[in-house]
Amino acid sequence: MPRFLPITADSLIERVIRPVLTARSHMVIAVDGADAAQPVAFAGRIAAELRDAGRCADVVSLHDYVRPASLRMEFGRTDEMSYRTAWFDYPALRREVVGALREHGRWLPALWDEAADRSARAAIRTAPPATTIVIAGPMLSGRHLDADVTVRLDLSEAALRRTIPADAQWTIPALLRHDTENPDTPTFFVRWDHPDRPALRVDEAMRHRCPPPSV
Repeated sequence: MPRFLPITADSLIERVIRPVLTARSHMVIAVDGADAAQPVAFAGRIAAELRDAGRCADVVSLHDYVRPASLRMEFGRTDEMSYRTAWFDYPALRREVVGALREHGRWLPALWDEAADRSARAAIRTAPPATTIVIAGPMLSGRHLDADVTVRLDLSEAALRRTIPADAQWTIPALLRHDTENPDTPTFFVRWDHPDRPALRVDEAMRHRCPPPSV
């Protein structure tokens, strides 16, 4: 039965980057969380810590890998199924970021400009040795990203309803259903209802791998 222990965000980041600091190969970290959990901001903190430690690191936001509006909104602007299955281009993310980084030493930081609804026209970047890309966004579990480290910033239904703006509340059923249908076990599962007071899930395997989290 998993237990949850309090942890600071700084201590969580320290744990996340620990296996990356000694890696010689390119690494991928996935930060999975609803937009209300601000996964891109947390990914930015991870990348900043890695750069401070002398490692090359960058963030790729899932919102830079959306599909064109004609596909996202084919069945309306608030269609729950479309949000789960057609809103984001997960295959392109696997191909242009994860696969390209590991196989060719390069990655595409953005594919589509969500606001302008056109190609992002981003230049492909060459990855220095031992580059880490931190992918961040909603519904990353079950997308076969094959990340080396996964972080789940989990918001309860009550927290989702409290933090998601009124015009985006229609996404809540999609987020909850995706979590139910993709019960992947991340490297770090964190209760994130109150980001100033997160709690890390600690099961038997994790207790053997890691010391108790500092607070």
